[in-house]
Amino acid sequence: MKAFSFILLSLLFSHASFSAVDATSVNFDNQTITIALTQEPPQLNSMKATDQVSGFVLPHVMEGLVRYDRRGRIVPAVAESWEMNEKNVTFHLRKNALWSDGRSVTAHDFVYAWQHALAPKTASEYAFILYPLKNGEAANKGELDIGQIAVKAIDDYTLKIELERPLAYFIKLAAFATYFPIREDFAEAKGDQYAADVDDLLYNGPFILTEWVHSASLKMVKNQNYWDKDKIHLNEIHASYITADTRARLNLFIDGKIVHTRLDGETYKDALTQRFRIRKFSTGSVFFLDYNHREERATANLNLRKAIQHVFDANELVNKVLGTPGNLPAYSTFPVWLQGIKGKFRQEYPATIPELDITKAKNYLELAKKELGVERIPPLILLVGDSPTAAKQAEYMQGLLKEKLGLDLKIDIQTFKQRLAKMTAGEFDIVAAGWGPDFDDVMTFGDLFASWNLNNRGRFNNAEYDRHVRIAMGSTDPKVRMDAMGRLQEILYEEAAILPQYEQGVIYLMNPKLKGVVRRVVGADPDYTYARVVE
Repeated sequence: MKAFSFILLSLLFSHASFSAVDATSVNFDNQTITIALTQEPPQLNSMKATDQVSGFVLPHVMEGLVRYDRRGRIVPAVAESWEMNEKNVTFHLRKNALWSDGRSVTAHDFVYAWQHALAPKTASEYAFILYPLKNGEAANKGELDIGQIAVKAIDDYTLKIELERPLAYFIKLAAFATYFPIREDFAEAKGDQYAADVDDLLYNGPFILTEWVHSASLKMVKNQNYWDKDKIHLNEIHASYITADTRARLNLFIDGKIVHTRLDGETYKDALTQRFRIRKFSTGSVFFLDYNHREERATANLNLRKAIQHVFDANELVNKVLGTPGNLPAYSTFPVWLQGIKGKFRQEYPATIPELDITKAKNYLELAKKELGVERIPPLILLVGDSPTAAKQAEYMQGLLKEKLGLDLKIDIQTFKQRLAKMTAGEFDIVAAGWGPDFDDVMTFGDLFASWNLNNRGRFNNAEYDRHVRIAMGSTDPKVRMDAMGRLQEILYEEAAILPQYEQGVIYLMNPKLKGVVRRVVGADPDYTYARVVE
């Protein structure tokens, strides 16, 4: 069996042959491509966007002070240069950076966007990523007026920022969508309609949205006002299909209708028979089950969470349920690729691997029943997305908890947008969740379960956890920061705050006539900004 698996994997990743694809998905003369999105982008207001699909679209049509290049390095974008010391940063904006209506992108546009993302009434779930700005957190909590946030337009092309504390990775943050500019006159004129449709957005990125048929398709066209347009080869990106069904997406690829598709445990076998070149990529994301810690929920009980912790086998999930090469069992919120002090964080701070022990698990379950005052734990609601993979994982957990602990799990399958809404409202006991890095620093995973982070959907609240996040935020000493992160990892295990499942690796197909597509852990992925169609 092992020998067969080795041969299969060797074929999977080294096969050089291609099936002939009738590629209507690529057009060399017009430099156009057709792709499929897994879901409708639910939020293209950069002050409010939180999801992966919106996070793919936004960096193609918007641009911040800095951006990622082909090699994943931070490079100048709207800002052509900057100076930074311990607590002050000054950005100098290029004068040829324009909005899609031809007007200049100015420092005032960044001040407006950042202030309003931090305004309590905006209810931005990513407001915390602006907390490095002096007075940013206090303003977000309503303790100070947003005008007291220490970001100032010295003139149209000079932006000055004072930081709350020294922060070596601040420039990396500036590439994130919440830091994108928004022009005040346009946003105020649109009001609640801002970013709802193609005409309700202004664009300053490499592309602009020209068509958006909601839940069906959208189209991005090269932005002729983009300051670096000469380096943009594609004229149009047609997202003509929106489907999370991997089988449907594979068929679209086989028919030459889309240039790219991700494979799962079933479709990669079909891709092998078609003799396509199958590629692999580690996304850097961690997937986990997030418990609802609100006091009215049974999952707020530590012993119930520990009972589940001691019957779940991440290795079994990866190998028997997911069944696709590249995924790794997850034992921590912090993935294995993160950098530590001198080496990898997880090598310097190993994660505790839960012991599979049915007796211990049942003992924890009995303690949970006593503390909850019930003879039987009420059915738990597991909230998941509507993809086939999500359903498969949910059914696995349903069977596991019933068999090992006698727990009933009701699966609540929702569309992507509705799942996000129910996560935010706390309408679940357990939710299938994932987290990819927003910026290239261990903090992007460390502060996820801080009490002030609204992406902490289960509302885990632990004073010691918060204290160690603050320690890491307030220091530039690598050892102090990593020691704090190591303690965060321990707390999440001790409190069974979440149930880590897997670190995501993907296998996918890409039309060989499309070159220059960037796959990256941080930033838009896939990134078609510098892609081109070849003959």
